[in-house]
Amino acid sequence: MVERTLSWLMRSRRLVRDYETLPAVHEQMVLWSMTMLMSRRLARWRA
Repeated sequence: MVERTLSWLMRSRRLVRDYETLPAVHEQMVLWSMTMLMSRRLARWRA
């Protein structure tokens, strides 16, 4: 399950490489990516 989640996260181009120098910025990018992923899934599920 962890490997699957990481592969979903790697679809975000910003997370493929480590561009951010601060860990807090990287954490926010991960949260943003998961939010976008889950919102797309919920929108597709309700439609």
